[in-house]
Amino acid sequence: MHRPGKPEEAGDGARSSAHRDSGAAGAAVTELALGAPKPMRSPKRNHGVNPMLHRPNIEESRIDADAAKVVRRLNSQGYEAYLVGGCVRDLLLNRAPKDFDVATSALPEDVRAVFRNSRVIGRRFRLVHVLFSRGKVIETATFRRPPSADTRGAEPRTGASADEELLIRSDNVFGCADEDALRRDFTINALFYDVQRREVLDWCGGMEDIERRVVRTIGEPVVRFMEDPIRILRAIKFSARLDLGIEPEVWHAMVQCRNALTLAAKPRLFEELLRLMRGGAAQRSVWLMWESGVLDVLLPELASYLADRKETDRTSWLLLRQVDDLTKKRGEPVDDVVLWGALLLEPLLEACAGSHDWGLSAQEFLDPIAERLNVPRRISDALRRIVCALPRIDAGQSSRFARSHIYTQALELLQMRREADPDAILPAPRRKRRRAS
Repeated sequence: MHRPGKPEEAGDGARSSAHRDSGAAGAAVTELALGAPKPMRSPKRNHGVNPMLHRPNIEESRIDADAAKVVRRLNSQGYEAYLVGGCVRDLLLNRAPKDFDVATSALPEDVRAVFRNSRVIGRRFRLVHVLFSRGKVIETATFRRPPSADTRGAEPRTGASADEELLIRSDNVFGCADEDALRRDFTINALFYDVQRREVLDWCGGMEDIERRVVRTIGEPVVRFMEDPIRILRAIKFSARLDLGIEPEVWHAMVQCRNALTLAAKPRLFEELLRLMRGGAAQRSVWLMWESGVLDVLLPELASYLADRKETDRTSWLLLRQVDDLTKKRGEPVDDVVLWGALLLEPLLEACAGSHDWGLSAQEFLDPIAERLNVPRRISDALRRIVCALPRIDAGQSSRFARSHIYTQALELLQMRREADPDAILPAPRRKRRRAS
């Protein structure tokens, strides 16, 4: 099982692939209590395949009251409804869920009829937002089935590669609870929690993987990654953020399929990279991207820079650790410009070093990245201006730039670099020679 290592312990660009025995990693997180009494009023389950049932020790106080209200209301109307996905996974890992999502047998129009405080959203796939006070939203989706050969969304295109033909372009067919579980990406995300019976429904072996603390795909890893290459980044996110191992077969498939990321929609790539950086595990996420070769595909500029560094040059990794420390200290993500600055600052400074025109050099470095990953102009332009101003700020000559709206971001990035590595030297722009008169 592949587990994230510590980048500062690696030797001179070496990419280790340490595998640990998953065995009894961590304490068991479930307490099975079979035979416990079940509430009388619960809708009949309509499953093509019966799940494994588990009775974990999840305290009611840890479950969002409004999400539980949505489930119970749907149950009282005769519909199946469960808490699903990341909230169930986080509860079982003794973490505080960020969001609570609901999946149900009720169609969107049925959910809308049950909840007056709701709205149907989406065109490609309709779901319902049930609205509560203070802007809280409980996302409620109808069970879907996995995409099949006749629901992938398009006829085979002339000249399309085999990899492109595996891509899911449509995922919009309603189904049953067991089908909805099987269409999800990883086993740890396919667990359904029955609020009424206080049971976890498991069709994919997710409870065993929770106990083993391992990321495993539902089905053949290569096929699942080729269906949606973004799942490679999601596997990295879960491994880094939740401190989970990665099944060896899944890890090898990630390495094998990494070039398929070029087929993914650019906005999705950008958003998923932001999620990797925002979650308090940016350092481990980037390390896993580098180790798996994903970084060579998405950010070859950074990958080449890291490969060329000496063992003692840890500034980039320490900057990412600063991002994680600040995220945890503040309880919220660092500004997006600062996130991308921490990620790209060192190779960007190297690209500008020795140049007469730092603005032009920075733009030539950033333009291919912005095109490849759909980086918004507000971020790439801010990074270009910040890197040009850093030497002046560092020298205390920032009076004019101090009036800029990005001065605070530049100052925070410079302070992070100083704290990450006090001995790191900031290069200065090369002065133009004056022509002799």
